[in-house]
Amino acid sequence: MAGGASPFADRGSAGRALGAELAGRTRPAPDADVVVLGLPRGGVVVAAGVADALGAPLDVVPVRKLGLPGQPELAMGAIAAAGDVVETVRTEAVLARVAVAPEEFAAVRERELTELRRREAAYRGDRQPVPLAGRTVVLVDDGLATGATMRAAVAAVRRAGPDRVVVAVPVGSPTTCAALRADVDEVVCLWAPVGFTAVGQGYDDFRPTGDDEVRAALATGPAAGR
Repeated sequence: MAGGASPFADRGSAGRALGAELAGRTRPAPDADVVVLGLPRGGVVVAAGVADALGAPLDVVPVRKLGLPGQPELAMGAIAAAGDVVETVRTEAVLARVAVAPEEFAAVRERELTELRRREAAYRGDRQPVPLAGRTVVLVDDGLATGATMRAAVAAVRRAGPDRVVVAVPVGSPTTCAALRADVDEVVCLWAPVGFTAVGQGYDDFRPTGDDEVRAALATGPAAGR
C-alpha cells in the first residue's frame, strides 16, 4: 500500500475482503461443496467473513504453536486437530539451529495438546465438527508468518479426506506463501509485501482476539449448525 498504510482496518474488514476475492474466483467453484475452517483465535474472525461471502458452513480447526523452550515465541513446531486426528509438524529450520531433546519436544507437545483440546471444547461446545470428506476445505488465518500452525492444520485436514484444500489469508510472508503451495491445491494471499516482518503490519487494529469473539463468530457463521 502506498505511503506505508495498512491494507486492512481490522480482522473483520480483512475477512470481507478475502471473502469477496474468493467469491469472485472460479475456484472454489460456485457449486462446490465448500466448508471454511478458521485457525483460532484471530483466524476464526477472518473466516467468518469468508464463510459469509461463500455461503459456506464455518468451523474451527484447533491449532497450537509448539514454542521453543526458553523462547516460546519461536515455533519449533505446531499441532492441529481434525476430529480425533492430531497432526504434529516440526520446524526443522529452528530445530537445526537449537538442540531440543526429544523429551523436551514431547513435553511441550503434551502441554499444548491439553490446551488445544480445552479450547476446542470451549469454542465448539457440544456441536459436532463439520464433515470434511469429499469437500473443498478453505483454511483461513489472519496471516502467515512462519506457517508452522497452518502446515499442521493442512496435515490434519488432509487426513479427513477432502477433495481440495485451499489456504486463504489476508496477509502473509511471500516466502511462506510460496512454500505452502507445494502442500495444498491453492494459496490465496491478498497482501504479501516484499518487506514483510510480521502479520500485524497488515492491520490498523491487531488487538488479540478473545475466546468470546471466537465463539460469537462460530455461532453466527452461515449454516453454523450443519
